[in-house]
Amino acid sequence: MKGFDPLSRLLDIAEAVRVRPDLPRTELAALLARHGEKPEDLDGPAFTEADAAVLRAAALRMGAVLAEDDADRAARSLNEVFDACGARPRLSRHDGHAWHLHADREGAGWGEWFMASGALALAGLLTEYGRTAWGACPASGCGRYFLGAGPGSPRRYCSTACSGRARVAAHRRRQAPSG
Repeated sequence: MKGFDPLSRLLDIAEAVRVRPDLPRTELAALLARHGEKPEDLDGPAFTEADAAVLRAAALRMGAVLAEDDADRAARSLNEVFDACGARPRLSRHDGHAWHLHADREGAGWGEWFMASGALALAGLLTEYGRTAWGACPASGCGRYFLGAGPGSPRRYCSTACSGRARVAAHRRRQAPSG
């Protein structure tokens, strides 16, 4: 069975909540299911409206980390998340999944679990690249979260479309008559 991808889960949930802060519990559960959570853990008393509210708040908090482009401030933010979660990494293998890292406390709630696993994944990127390898698109009207890990210059936009629109808008501003 394929391992977990906490970065994709972090981006998908944080982005969904950024766009719709009141994202319904059922839609959050569907996102979690797409990222490998068991359906029985997402129904009824296992994932309540209160759990969904806590997860939405955690997604908004992690969204603030995803929007941070300064490595020092991002590191401080990630350390604050680790402190808030009482995070202590441990290897786990359960439910037929391969070995993977958990950083939340045993029995942690949905929000703490989401923040701890997301912070651990972002911390891995920060230490690997020595910079924030993620961001929030600065293009006008966008703000979408993205990962910018990989070779070459750090990514600034979520897509070539946003990059192109921003470049054209900047060119038009420079060409506009002053005054």
